[in-house]
Amino acid sequence: MSNICQYSWEIIFCFLLSQIRSIFIWVLFSDVCKTYGSGIYYTFNKTAFHLKTTCPVTLTHFSHAGVDCHIIIQRGLNGLMDRVEIIINKVTTLIHNNTATVEGSSISLPYDQTYQHVFHYGIYTRLQSKVLPVSVTWYSVANGVSSLQNSLCSIVDLTKRINICGYHFITTLQLISTSILSDGQCLIQDSVVQTNTVCKDLLSHAYECLATKYRTYLTLCYKNMKGLWHQEANCSFFKELSLMCGSSSPVWSVWRSKSNCYQPHCPGDLHYVEMGPAFPPTCSNPQNYTTELTSTCLPAEGKVLNDRVDGYHSINVEECPCVHAKIMYAPGQERRTKCQACTCIRGNWACSRNTCPAKCIIEGQFITTFDGKQYSMLDKCTFVAARGLNWTLNIQYSEQGVVIEKAYLNINQVCLFSLPTLAESTTVFWQSSMFIQVQTSFGLKMQVQVSPEIQIYLNLPPTANTKGLCGTFNNDTSDDFTTFSGIIESSVQLFARSWSMGTCTLITGCINTENEIFAEENCDQLTDPEGVFAVCHDYVPVSPYVEACVKRTCQCSTALQECLCVSFGNYAKACATQGIIVGDWRSETNCIPLCMGNLRFAYSALACNHTCRSLSGPDPTCEVVDDPVEGCGCTSDSHLSNQQTCSPRSLCSCHHPGGVTPPGPVVIGGLPKISIMFYSSFLDCTVGKICVDCSQIPVNTDHRTCESLTKPSDGNSCISGCYCPDGLFEDHNGGCVTHENCTCEFSGRVYETGQSVETNCKKCTCRGGEWSCIDEACSGVCEVFGNGQYRTFDSKWYRFDGHCQYTLVKVSVCNLTNGQFAIKTESVPCCDESLTCSRAISVELLGAVTLMLSDMKVTERLQAGDALLAEPLYAIHTVGLYIIITVPGLGITVIWDKHTRVTIQLEPQWRGRVLGLCGNFDGKVTNDLLTSISSEVFSVLDFGNSWKAAAPPCSDVTHEIFPCERHSYCAAWAQRRCMILRSDTFIDCHLKVDPEPYYQACVLESCSCEFEGKFLGFCTAVSAYTEACSAKDVCINWRTPDLCRMYCILL
Repeated sequence: MSNICQYSWEIIFCFLLSQIRSIFIWVLFSDVCKTYGSGIYYTFNKTAFHLKTTCPVTLTHFSHAGVDCHIIIQRGLNGLMDRVEIIINKVTTLIHNNTATVEGSSISLPYDQTYQHVFHYGIYTRLQSKVLPVSVTWYSVANGVSSLQNSLCSIVDLTKRINICGYHFITTLQLISTSILSDGQCLIQDSVVQTNTVCKDLLSHAYECLATKYRTYLTLCYKNMKGLWHQEANCSFFKELSLMCGSSSPVWSVWRSKSNCYQPHCPGDLHYVEMGPAFPPTCSNPQNYTTELTSTCLPAEGKVLNDRVDGYHSINVEECPCVHAKIMYAPGQERRTKCQACTCIRGNWACSRNTCPAKCIIEGQFITTFDGKQYSMLDKCTFVAARGLNWTLNIQYSEQGVVIEKAYLNINQVCLFSLPTLAESTTVFWQSSMFIQVQTSFGLKMQVQVSPEIQIYLNLPPTANTKGLCGTFNNDTSDDFTTFSGIIESSVQLFARSWSMGTCTLITGCINTENEIFAEENCDQLTDPEGVFAVCHDYVPVSPYVEACVKRTCQCSTALQECLCVSFGNYAKACATQGIIVGDWRSETNCIPLCMGNLRFAYSALACNHTCRSLSGPDPTCEVVDDPVEGCGCTSDSHLSNQQTCSPRSLCSCHHPGGVTPPGPVVIGGLPKISIMFYSSFLDCTVGKICVDCSQIPVNTDHRTCESLTKPSDGNSCISGCYCPDGLFEDHNGGCVTHENCTCEFSGRVYETGQSVETNCKKCTCRGGEWSCIDEACSGVCEVFGNGQYRTFDSKWYRFDGHCQYTLVKVSVCNLTNGQFAIKTESVPCCDESLTCSRAISVELLGAVTLMLSDMKVTERLQAGDALLAEPLYAIHTVGLYIIITVPGLGITVIWDKHTRVTIQLEPQWRGRVLGLCGNFDGKVTNDLLTSISSEVFSVLDFGNSWKAAAPPCSDVTHEIFPCERHSYCAAWAQRRCMILRSDTFIDCHLKVDPEPYYQACVLESCSCEFEGKFLGFCTAVSAYTEACSAKDVCINWRTPDLCRMYCILL
């Protein structure tokens, strides 16, 4: 057998301390089993003995919660362990020939598999299981592995298993006889006592520490050193002796010199310490707050390990580099985007304020508000997109397809007129064949794409006050759905309809299977990591554009390729807005446009000094600065004439006052249509109403109902019909009332004047058909469930699922005076290793106590040296299916369903003072992806990886595959099941909580075809929507004996 170093083993058990209302509070105690030296074993009953054998020995073997753990060791002739086999949940990790393998494959550290982590722990290497409360730690030296530790933090019944670690009532002879796995060739020999001066001398320094155990350990020392054992076998005994006695014992400082046991060699410029933090300070985590101490290698005092480069090099924290989009930056180096400059300082980014103006984007039915809220329209008609003090932008959707047919910009009640318009207050011109540019003297700036579809990109100055489909533009995403009447709706449909003019029709979903297949097969070009769009993935999140692409292309009423190209163009324009040019994407995706005549296509087309008109004087279009646009235009040596052809300078017409007639009147998006409707003048009106016949006596019929008082009007119009008499208005119940007694509507319900509702932290009272609201401080709610479905405090939805422990929320560094806390999460896998069946939560409070939520119970861990708290810091309650932890002094509530779902509620005092996977709770959804080093990113993977816990080390997620991508054949089942969220079962909630993000999460969670996984994910996702409905006072009875049945235990 080859030489390999010995292992010491330690098994720690956690025992129940107390029980409070069926909530278990646990505090750690430990029983220990070890093996070290040339064959010393220390059992649970605190009996130490020496066993000399080269046979395999079962160190421990037990089952817990249906999962098996089996650890077998085998020593060589030199006394060192030659082979260690760790089998947990049928996954075999083998330590042999100084190499660790998992299922036969060599691993590099840190190694992260769904069931287990393997990482550096001081000078040791640790394996930590995720399906059992077990960890195994070993130490590698030149000839093999020198020590190993196995920890169990749970109630594990070992009384039915007999192994070398034994249990309290097992005798030593029973342990030995039942644990040795003899194959008839291995050796079993008697241990022989042979005195020596080294043992006597060293143990004399430990006499007070050992007391009555002195004679036992002296004998063990003699047996351990008898024979031609490897020096590491002797050293491991003395090392264990020093650890047993502690640093205050004389043996601590002399054992290495008297035994000729040298200190371990540290890599790079790190130095060895006998007892220090298991994880050294690094550039990523310069202040490592770990309380775990062990033998370790550390940087010099005041320095940190540069973990952002290969090797082991200590540097001052001021010398730490920074990383962004996988690119390394030196200290003091700057990186710039179109809108922001960031400087690398002490390994973190210090960034200037984002100078890019907020933009409202209307791309067909897909709208992004000024404050970054993204949603999809559900109706088609005419809407107020945005309105200010003296201007209004209206959009009209086509009846044939889900596209904008017309757009009207009214300034001072004048509809914009002709192209080009070059006036003192307004400039309107063709920037290219595809885009019209508008700029006003009061700061409104707009790009309108007119080909192949009308799409609008609207900028306003930061001080602008606006409302409409584009939101409120106040850096607070939560109130973007403010209706015309002044109340905040949760429903996209109710919000949008409050800004509608005329009758709306529902947008139908995709019903064409061929379109759907085409969309799903081709929209993935946006996500191709090797494709033309990949250069932008780190700057603009691609997922929303893929979803919009599939939906737009599937609903396409014209050529499918054209709709697909519109989607690609939208992502390319978003990239250009960030200063990222994606290259010749049109050639790569077969989206090459046709240019008329001798015009040429360009990705960055400009009208400035490119027209014949510009030759006759200063060109006002050059004063307009906006994002680049694509389209057809003239090359640098020609100019656009009035005939829309490119002419050389010598053939251009001259422009002078009265000399050249500009193009005729236009309306953005096309000419207005005139429709004539005929009404019968013989209407049978109900009592109290009068008949209006516009053909006889035309009168203004706008604002004749309570509902019309809270909707925009498109001017004076007369529509024949039955109306309330002058001075009265038709309320929502059909009766005629005065203006003061007008009813109001909210979330599909009618309220009488004087009645109040509470919504989005506002108390709103109905007064004369309109809502009068008073703002109140708002708590923040963050939620995570299933395989990484997240909704941040500011309501940003994203998905991220890694194998490590991650910080959900923590106090930002500059706000530690408000009280320190941190909440972390780690996924616990199902039997199907690709799925998450539960989530372990760590709640750290004030550095005094840590609450561990796992295995359906709560464990309390007090910091070392802390006694029980004089006053309760927290309270724990069981409410239905949930465990609820409240921390009144800090304004924190944690709600856990004992499985994968966790909800965190923060009181308003924490607004803008926290960071983590839950976002920064500042009201803006656009900056939630802020990394742990203060860098705003657009890649969810970069964001999620940055919030890995400092300890233990863990590898980054490089590519996420969610269940629907892994099991695409299960998608149809998932979609059918999850349609319950869109069905009449939840119809009472649809107008109060948008079901769409929950439906999308449900499909992703239900796409596992493994029986347990698909129902667990489905039930959790539906339950999440049910809870959101309950928060809006809508109770849904959706569980049935056949659907997510709950089993209750009668007490």
